[in-house]
Amino acid sequence: MNKSDVKHLLEAIKKNDITIEDAVKIIEDLPYKDLGFAKIDNARELRVGYPEVIYCEGKTVEQVKSIVQYMLTKENNILATRASEEMFLAVREICADAKYNSLGRTITVRKKEEILTESYIAIVSAGTSDLPIVEEAAETANILGNRVERVIDVGVAGIHRLFSKLDIIRGAKVVIVIAGMEGALASVVGGLVDKPVIAVPTSVGYGANFGGLSALLSMLNSCASGVSVVNIDNGFGAAYNASMINKL
Repeated sequence: MNKSDVKHLLEAIKKNDITIEDAVKIIEDLPYKDLGFAKIDNARELRVGYPEVIYCEGKTVEQVKSIVQYMLTKENNILATRASEEMFLAVREICADAKYNSLGRTITVRKKEEILTESYIAIVSAGTSDLPIVEEAAETANILGNRVERVIDVGVAGIHRLFSKLDIIRGAKVVIVIAGMEGALASVVGGLVDKPVIAVPTSVGYGANFGGLSALLSMLNSCASGVSVVNIDNGFGAAYNASMINKL
């Protein structure tokens, strides 16, 4: 339930289009719903503008299915990240409209069509191996109501590939840069655009990459101004922040 929903509900009560009893049923779970193993934060969209998202890693298939089953009783779109195919198949049993991005490991259910922003988020990746994080970010940004443009495999090993896509990148309101190895692409892009850059280090790389730590440290130490950094492989977090910026 968002602020617009609350306003419409109050207007319906005022006009006697809905009884007090029915209104109470609608809002009785508003703070949160206790499922025993999880407490679904139904008031999150009222507080921060976006509904709760399901992080599936570490949860059982049945837990994910039960959470989605409850969330289907509400009118919000549903996003689940780090979901396995087994989780998706279980969700499909209760919701035929559920979609699975196998590369990004996301489950999405669109209960309502979002009007996409005129401005867009550019998602730029250094290599094809970074695509799972690209897809997680793209699915997140899109279901939150943002237009997305992907610019893929333009890393510094062949930097001429990046220059041919600069018009797309510079046209964005905010840029997400996703890179593993030494993470140099974020600094390069940061020095070429006048938009906020959100850098995502990935765990792509050989041993001395330390599971993404080398890229993380490179990005944190970027000499380019305007570059901020999220956690390793955190495409969701980057897209969430980018959405907030894109909608300012």
